[in-house]
Amino acid sequence: MNAAGVSVVAPQTTLIDLEYLGNPSTIASYLLELPGGIAIVDPGPSVALPVLLSKLRNLGLSVEDIRFILLTHIHLDHAGATGTLVGQNSRIRVFVHEFGAKHMADPSKLLRSAERLYGDDMKRLWGDFRAVPVQNIQGLSGGEQLKFDSRKFEVAYTPGHASHHVSYFDLRNGLAFVGDTAGVRISHGAVLPVTPPPDIDLEKWSRSLDEIEKRKPERLLLTHFGPSDVIGWHLGQLRIKLNRWGAVVRDSLQRNDSDPQSAIEFTNYVVRELKGILPEEDVQRYERTMTPSLSWYGLARYWRKRAEAQLNP
Repeated sequence: MNAAGVSVVAPQTTLIDLEYLGNPSTIASYLLELPGGIAIVDPGPSVALPVLLSKLRNLGLSVEDIRFILLTHIHLDHAGATGTLVGQNSRIRVFVHEFGAKHMADPSKLLRSAERLYGDDMKRLWGDFRAVPVQNIQGLSGGEQLKFDSRKFEVAYTPGHASHHVSYFDLRNGLAFVGDTAGVRISHGAVLPVTPPPDIDLEKWSRSLDEIEKRKPERLLLTHFGPSDVIGWHLGQLRIKLNRWGAVVRDSLQRNDSDPQSAIEFTNYVVRELKGILPEEDVQRYERTMTPSLSWYGLARYWRKRAEAQLNP
């Protein structure tokens, strides 16, 4: 398979750059070749659907060729186009963690939550998020073995970034489709977490990284962005950053500064670190991809929930 913005990353596995809002190397979708069709891992937001469909056409494919959609989680940048695709091909079967399945069938609560984060920018950033008919959804809990003709995938429950996050392991080819659990790494640069509200959990995230490590994948396939082959280093760097960011946000809460001020200071801290090691173009890509201010709010909510639980055991 050859087309602009498309690259083969493993046997029968192709990365499609969704060129999100005109920006390359920001959101990736993965195409899995199957006998008689294809599967898509995380089709991305519907605002990027024209790019996905265009690149499928360049590969001689269409929506009619999609047999399965595998969602790592239901955040808008990963799952937003799913309902639209199912509307165009009612035979598509959607795999998603059971905690997220109800929100794919009725996304009203998910969209209200997202609107609190993005406000009037929702439509521009993400486009539509259409419901998926219940009969098209297959809920997962982790531990399943999915067999699509000759390809087999092991499902692991990998929360921390999201309570409904799963990862898919193609053990035969050493591939791990890890969504956001393995963080962001752009242009072989720094490994950073993405920690937006509402359900960041550092303890669960650490256990999820253990789940990935014990399967000994040869290649992590990141949504943001692309393959990472230095598995031990990559996950080690992510653990360091999660612990460090958690401590920085906890300290900011103890100072009792206003939330907006603390979020600005955290953004400046992250950007300052990136500028010390990366060219300006890549720094901007990281900022667009992981929005440091939202990461502050996600970690702040995590610490506040912990404090509340300790007061009300």
